Amino acid sequence: MTETVVLVHGAFAESAGWNGVIARLREQGRRVVAVANPLRSLAGDAEYLRRVLSGIEGPVVLAGHSYGGMVATEAAAGNPQVKALVYVAAFAPEAGESALGLSGKYPGSTLGATLDPVPLGDGSNDLSIRPDEFHGQFAADVPAAEAALMAATQRPVRDVALSQEATHAAWRDIPSWFLIPLGDKNIPAAAQRFMAERAGARKVVELDGASHAVAVSEPAAVADLILEAAKSA
Repeated sequence: MTETVVLVHGAFAESAGWNGVIARLREQGRRVVAVANPLRSLAGDAEYLRRVLSGIEGPVVLAGHSYGGMVATEAAAGNPQVKALVYVAAFAPEAGESALGLSGKYPGSTLGATLDPVPLGDGSNDLSIRPDEFHGQFAADVPAAEAALMAATQRPVRDVALSQEATHAAWRDIPSWFLIPLGDKNIPAAAQRFMAERAGARKVVELDGASHAVAVSEPAAVADLILEAAKSA
């Protein structure tokens, strides 16, 4: 049975950010599901993804962008259905690590200064990137008009999701592929290289000048790596 590609977006994004990738995968006859990541807590988001996966028949190639890599890593653990993990400018945590901790492991992230917190009344906050900062911070290689739309449709992430620690590391048992945009201002390239090396990635692709929104700016490169993972896993 042909693999289903499941795409998991990260913080400050939404499922449509995968549209260019989806179109290319569908051209190659792949079934694709782009998950609406809740962005509320790592444990809750991973449980939601597990439920999505349980409704899919056959093998899965699971791709995560940014914080979506945290969710994919957590949800895929112990699931024989998942044959490959693809990390696209994404976190690949070890048990006990958080997105916040990994993003600060190496210098280079400028995300914190661009965030606008909104209290939720329970001691936690929703975080979004200020619209005037979004283009330069998140999507510098995306046309300004498109980046403005992305800023308007970004989905905030609850700070709990970024600070909650992973409990599983699915990449220990599932082969992985990594795409690293060298112009990423959210997750430093050095941190992404560290995670790829630690995971024993089957392949690592680095893109000069590409931003954190690499699935939008370089959809062909992202789709090609996912297809390679699907064929190799």
